[in-house]
This record gives sequence, C-alpha cells and structure tokens, in this order.
Amino acid sequence: MTDQADTNPEAGSQNQQSPDAPQVAIQNLYVKDASFEAPNLPEVYTMEYKPKINVEMNSKSRGVADNNYEVVLTISVKAEVEEKTAFLVEVHQAGLFFLKNLSQEQLQHTLSVMAPETLYPYAREAIASLIGRSGLPAIQLSPVNFQALYMQKLQQAAAQAEGGSEEQSSDTTIQ
Repeated sequence: MTDQADTNPEAGSQNQQSPDAPQVAIQNLYVKDASFEAPNLPEVYTMEYKPKINVEMNSKSRGVADNNYEVVLTISVKAEVEEKTAFLVEVHQAGLFFLKNLSQEQLQHTLSVMAPETLYPYAREAIASLIGRSGLPAIQLSPVNFQALYMQKLQQAAAQAEGGSEEQSSDTTIQ
C-alpha cells in the first residue's frame, strides 16, 4: 500500500466549518394543529360548484431552547358557494429550526422567509388532502413570495417608526 497525497488540499478545509460560521438546520417538521369543517354538505354537492375562496396566512416564531426556534405557519382557507360555507380548513404547519451564529438581521430573515418557505409546501399538501377527503375538488394554493412579504413588513415597520407608532407585529397576513 502506498501513501497518496491529497490532490485537493482545500477539500479537507471545506468540510471543517469554523465554530463561528452561521449554522442553519431543520430539526423537525410537523403538523401542530389541523381542522376541517364542511357544515353544508351534502347540500353543496347539489349546487353549481364555483366557490369563492378566501385564504389567510400568518407566521409566528418563538425561541424554544438554545439556538432552537419553532416557526408555525398558519393557513386558513374558506370556500363559499352561493353564500353557504362549503368548507373551512385551517392548518398549523410547524418546524423546529436550529439557528446558530446569525446576526439579528439574518435571524429575522431566516425566521420570516426561509422557515415559512420550507413549511409552505407541507401546509399546501395537508390542506389539499383534507379538502379532497370531503369529496369536493381539492384546491392548489398559489406559490407565495415570502421574501416580498418580508420586505413589505420591513417597509411598514419603517413607516410606522417615522410616524411615531411603536406597534409592531411579527405576523404576516395575506387575504
């Protein structure tokens, strides 16, 4: 057996991160709560199904333990047909994220953009599945630009600060 020199000396150093380097990892993804109501079934089956859909969404985060943060993305979808509720579904899709060595700005961005972007496909699937089990046509929620929502929230906070208002919210709501 012969000794071979590493032909790429940088490869070894890339695998060893600095202890001060930012670290982001998904620990767990889970449905924290889910509810489905279809109060006007089976009557809705006899109507022409052209629902009026209303979607509300918000995201909240909180520190759980050292460098671990829970983010909960809540999405509520209500469908009405001829002014009767066809269904109301709400899903609280959550995740536990390990975030270390991030600046305050990076932390807020990660909790407000990256984490909800990670949770959104899981929430969409849970909502579509619950609606589909009712016998009603499942809906597919449109993609969401969480970066644009975050920038909008920052602009609103800046405008409030200029106006002297001290009220701030960490929620993002879409209607």
